[in-house]
Amino acid sequence: MEIWINPACSKCRSALTLLDAEGADYTVRRYLEDVPSEDEIRAVLGRLGLEPWDITRTGEAVAKELGLKEWARDAGSRDRWIAALAGHPKLIQRPIITADDGTAVVARTDEAVRDALSR
Repeated sequence: MEIWINPACSKCRSALTLLDAEGADYTVRRYLEDVPSEDEIRAVLGRLGLEPWDITRTGEAVAKELGLKEWARDAGSRDRWIAALAGHPKLIQRPIITADDGTAVVARTDEAVRDALSR
């Protein structure tokens, strides 16, 4: 499995602590440095079963600068949202764990991390 993290994020650190405690085999991706491409974001969204606006941190300053709260949330706007996430990775909700079974979870709680571990 792979976990997308921001080391400054307390939820990310908690997820790593739990993965380590469970002896999980995982790879860390610091997505602010190793920025996912638009295609990688599309793939993760497919694994999550979510839309790009579902994993967007709309409270970030750059979200306000872009006016994301006013953007349409429909199929026609999907590529615009994905481009914003790829162009401004700080907007991506974290941590995201891609599980070995091809699924993924936004692992902001211990329960979500355990869910990923059980897959």
